[in-house]
Amino acid sequence: MAEPGNFNRAVLGGLLIRAEDADHCRCRLTPREHHLNSGGNIHGGITLGLMDSSLFAALYLLRGVPASLSVTIDLQAQFIGPGSGKLPLDCVTEVLRETRRMAFLRGLVVQEEALVGSFTATVRKASVTQ
Repeated sequence: MAEPGNFNRAVLGGLLIRAEDADHCRCRLTPREHHLNSGGNIHGGITLGLMDSSLFAALYLLRGVPASLSVTIDLQAQFIGPGSGKLPLDCVTEVLRETRRMAFLRGLVVQEEALVGSFTATVRKASVTQ
């Protein structure tokens, strides 16, 4: 999904992505030192970036929607607990509904059994003519 030099590769690093079922996708971030805040936990900006990137991974992997020309319309995030810098951070994203131009998604950010965050989002899908 990520090409060298883009945000995903440069900031988040290589994400591991897999389909869980027909409507759910899991994106895994392996924390590195530059992902951590001064307290040794994963920085909220990294968690938010993972949430946003997971939208496009889910749409591409589960529905074949081209990620490069799609855009996030809104992303509402709730930070629920700290993300440890010592464990992988998983973002499980669900595609709730699609229309011709829009997709509605939600998800959870987890580390093992611990809930780190939740989110809902709307994505404007790439137009066929673009």
